[in-house]
Amino acid sequence: MLDSAQSPLAIHHGEYMNAELLQLAQRMPKAELHLHIEGSLEPELLFRLADRNGIRLNYPDVNALRAAYAFNNLQEFLDIYYIGMSVLREEEDFYDLTWAYLERVHRDNVVHVEIFFDSQAHLDRGIPLEVQIGGIRRALRDGLAQLGISSKLILSFLRHLPEAHALETLALAQPFLDQLDGFGLDSSEIGHPPEQFARVFARCRELGFRVTAHAGEEGPAEYVRQALDLLRVDRIDHGNHSLDDAALVRRLTAEGKILTVCPLSNLKLRVVQTMDRHPILTMLERGLKATVNSDDPAYFGGYVNDNYRALIAHLPVTREDLYRLARNSFEGAWISEEAKATYLDELDRAFATDRRGARDMSRRVAGRAI
Repeated sequence: MLDSAQSPLAIHHGEYMNAELLQLAQRMPKAELHLHIEGSLEPELLFRLADRNGIRLNYPDVNALRAAYAFNNLQEFLDIYYIGMSVLREEEDFYDLTWAYLERVHRDNVVHVEIFFDSQAHLDRGIPLEVQIGGIRRALRDGLAQLGISSKLILSFLRHLPEAHALETLALAQPFLDQLDGFGLDSSEIGHPPEQFARVFARCRELGFRVTAHAGEEGPAEYVRQALDLLRVDRIDHGNHSLDDAALVRRLTAEGKILTVCPLSNLKLRVVQTMDRHPILTMLERGLKATVNSDDPAYFGGYVNDNYRALIAHLPVTREDLYRLARNSFEGAWISEEAKATYLDELDRAFATDRRGARDMSRRVAGRAI
């Protein structure tokens, strides 16, 4: 007698359920809250921009560049990441970069994006803020008009540089504040705790902006606490190591803080060793408001739906998990309550439609097995 787990019905049903979840993850509307626009620079576009700007790369072709995307940690990634962004010179380059990302995530049914850009890295290369913001903002406007994707733009400070540099950048950004939606903190985490940026974040809040910070990716749970207590962030980017501190988990849950988790990034940078050990379902089980994001998709092997596919392939993800992850992404977005309600209605309709289709398909699968 076949064990129930080995029966044809169980096998067919398991295959169907996996396919159903993959299709649902593709179709459901979603927001991306953790995306570094420079990290969406695909090798093909990088070579085109280098050619347009007369820049000679140290790689003979696209394949050679892709082969270089092998990292053991965050710092090794950042080394090549900053080399890649050197091809961004003109406003049109920033436009093309952002537009390519929007076109790509439109296919994933991403309907709202909140984009980081590393202004200091460009300023150090002599690229003015008006060039950076002008190109990105123009693409975001076209993304809304042509693709229906709403957006927010977040200037992210580089934590490997001193806070004084961040304060100078904030001063330079004064003429462009009406084109910014928030401020963040990224780059090398180890050795650069959030407490080092308390003054600049206080100033950002005084100006009326929302703030977020990378914390608890490679750094300890203490960095998450500092981001909450000293930077007074609205949400936490990554936050994996929050799980190391039960009291911190209870606090994040009580405060309803959003965690912008990036599964494929975590795997590529060795934050997790294998995808089947990724903690995102544990986060949900403990009440944390985790979301799924791509971080730097050109470097880490996938956009939003690729991250969902990786989770479904390696973890016991359920329909309820997909719904909570997508809902969290809208609840954590820096948009009006009215806009949130509209997106959440669309999400509910997608799941209601899928539920009816799932019942019909389940009957057909059961009939074939019998």
